[in-house]
Amino acid sequence: MKYLDEFSNPELASRLVDQIHAVTTRPWAMMEVCGGQTHTIIRHGIDQLLPDGVEMIHGPGCPVCVTPLEIIDKAMAIAERPEVIFCSFGDMLRVPGSEKDLFRIKSAGGDVRVVYSPLDALKLARENPGREVVFFGIGFETTAPANAMTVYQARRLGVPNFSLLVSHVLVPPAIAAIMESPVCRVQAFLAAGHVCSVMGTREYPPLAEKYGVPIVVTGFEPLDILEGIRRTLVQLEEGRHELENAYPRAVRDEGNLPAMEMLRDVFEVTDRTWRGIGMIPRSGWKLSERYAEFDAEARFSVTDMHTAESEICRSGEVLQGLIKPHECAAFGKECTPRNPLGATMVSSEGACAAYYAYRRLDLVEA
Repeated sequence: MKYLDEFSNPELASRLVDQIHAVTTRPWAMMEVCGGQTHTIIRHGIDQLLPDGVEMIHGPGCPVCVTPLEIIDKAMAIAERPEVIFCSFGDMLRVPGSEKDLFRIKSAGGDVRVVYSPLDALKLARENPGREVVFFGIGFETTAPANAMTVYQARRLGVPNFSLLVSHVLVPPAIAAIMESPVCRVQAFLAAGHVCSVMGTREYPPLAEKYGVPIVVTGFEPLDILEGIRRTLVQLEEGRHELENAYPRAVRDEGNLPAMEMLRDVFEVTDRTWRGIGMIPRSGWKLSERYAEFDAEARFSVTDMHTAESEICRSGEVLQGLIKPHECAAFGKECTPRNPLGATMVSSEGACAAYYAYRRLDLVEA
């Protein structure tokens, strides 16, 4: 338990909270980019320990939540095909599409399987040469290297019945889009440590300089978050806007060089639509021309999908940091983890799911 306990030590946490209060002289609003950070903040009540006027804005850093509805519907159209074994991580199965989710496809007879690695899907393809095996590859820069390696191996081993449905998105363009929004209230960012452990930190100093915002890379334990908040507030109070790495045990400035080389080989940058936000230029990856034969979207010709979001779900505003989850009228009523209207309620990293799990009773009593 050593490596868990040392980053949630209550005495050290109390000391950091005292330092945060000592340095703060005015209101500030900062955004934690990653849904994992959001869950730590809400689960441990970190936002309630901060000085009055210091607000945590929950960002769009939940990969399940920002996967566009059109891609979800394409996944279901592919999964319904009798020749397909459709593979996904478990958190995607209950994400609502326009009319249903992957669980319903599975209950109706579709061969939908939960796997723990894209390499599991590749193994299934080799074991079932008469079936088409599709892996649903979503996420930020964190999960992309494993998906890239799997496509690389499929090509190297000659596995023609494997393909990837790609919906990868990139954090730095999203930060730029948030800062350029006319309704932006963000004055600083806590950047996601796992993303930076892959890609390094070189893309963030230009963003900090261009938009005049501090960016502090943090981990996901309570002390990681508190130290990131402390460093961010020091910069804000001093009028600085720099990148700081508060997660050096996992993040190097240069990133993971072999992983980045694999990503450059297998993927190329493309425009991507983010659910609840819209299209952000050059904010995602698609398979490069060299690996285009493994593109499930092209292989199964799933195009021109008609999509329809819930009329009462405000998850898009939650993802943009414009409202808190409980400010949506459907929160905890029409929309619950058992009956989610939006991905922010079903995802393990979604802000709505965090508020429902850790803050719901407090909100009811209030």
